[in-house]
Amino acid sequence: MREYLLAHKIDASAITKDETGSPRFSFKDSEGNPIAFVQQSGERFFTPAAHQASARILHAGFIVKDLAREVAFYQGLLGFKLYWHGFFPPEEHAKSATQEDDWYEIQVPDGEEWIEFMLNISPRADKQERGVQNHFSLGVKNANNAASHLRVNGATNFDGPEVGRDGKNSLDIYDPDLSRVEVMDYNPTKDPCCHAYSALHPKP
Repeated sequence: MREYLLAHKIDASAITKDETGSPRFSFKDSEGNPIAFVQQSGERFFTPAAHQASARILHAGFIVKDLAREVAFYQGLLGFKLYWHGFFPPEEHAKSATQEDDWYEIQVPDGEEWIEFMLNISPRADKQERGVQNHFSLGVKNANNAASHLRVNGATNFDGPEVGRDGKNSLDIYDPDLSRVEVMDYNPTKDPCCHAYSALHPKP
């Protein structure tokens, strides 16, 4: 993989080993976001504790300025595939009549996890707004049950659960640094807005 990237003029680091002994290397995408490839052994790194709401990250989302450039990198170079894309309702959109996407999701080539590009974010967005947009999502079988679980764990303030524009039930909770943690159902409970899904949903 590293040789492939180097052949395409991507400045990839030397291969090292992380704390688990797994080989890894890092590089940056077309907008300078740090990315790493890790060669896993197939064994679990840990055993989830009983009080955990989830033990699986479904996706990570981050602010993207130039969608075409990132699509060329992730889909064109790395082989990601479109999962879903959509936009806010027109009444919430201060845009022209030509509707643009606000979210663009692409799955990894050989799996079900995905990256979510967060679009049309002001370059002057404050820390709280950046914390909303730059986020990660934990997968659960039932977000309503996860909400009850979080309350038992001491969480008193979170948004949802509610069904989003993608048709999936989810809730949002924020860490002390105002970064958003989304807790999301694996499968939608209704049809999504805007566009149909283009790939299979993750399995629990």
